[in-house]
Amino acid sequence: MPDKAKVIAVLNQKGGVGKTTLSIHIATALAGDGNGRHKVLLIDADPQGSSLDWSTERTASPNFPVIGLPKPTLHREIDALGQGYEWVVIDGPPRVNDLSRSAIAASDLVLIPVQPSPFDVWAAQEIIDIVNECSVLKPALVTRFVINRLFPNTTLGTEVQEALAGFNVTTLNTFIRNRTEYAKAARLGLTALETEPRGPAAHEITTLVEEFQALLQITPQLEKAHAGR
Repeated sequence: MPDKAKVIAVLNQKGGVGKTTLSIHIATALAGDGNGRHKVLLIDADPQGSSLDWSTERTASPNFPVIGLPKPTLHREIDALGQGYEWVVIDGPPRVNDLSRSAIAASDLVLIPVQPSPFDVWAAQEIIDIVNECSVLKPALVTRFVINRLFPNTTLGTEVQEALAGFNVTTLNTFIRNRTEYAKAARLGLTALETEPRGPAAHEITTLVEEFQALLQITPQLEKAHAGR
């Protein structure tokens, strides 16, 4: 186990982009098969507490703890909170404020989910500005866009990717599509990785996580772990 947890923040100042869904699925993928593959902590830094709400609906044994910490002191507390964990996932607030700055300052990787909509592309500038500010003090910070809630069988993902090319942030190659399985699973406090471990939604998430693991120079083996269920 590493001495210090890797920290991932899922952030966008625009609400309704699927931050919580992405956060809980990333945490589940990193936790592997639920038998201790990786020790993961999910921090709900959103005052709305959606990740906490999701965890209270769960009746199955939890794969990881979820704690609420919508405080701008997160960057100062993250080392203590992450003790004993390999990964910490932060479900960030829906507005650019001191909470967002603190989450960025605490992180090794910032993921910015963007829906295939011009409104989402336009709104991305605010969070990018904060990331750029923090990068001065954290030059090793990795930031990537994630195209989220893409309707299957459309070319919108490529169009949004082209629109995002104007920013100084790269877009991950893996698109997350708008699949009903994500919402169906969430109502039960579960994820698509658990309800359909061999389904297309689970495959998308594991591919996404493997992609950013490679960015952080961590060898991914998630697909094998979930396929063996």
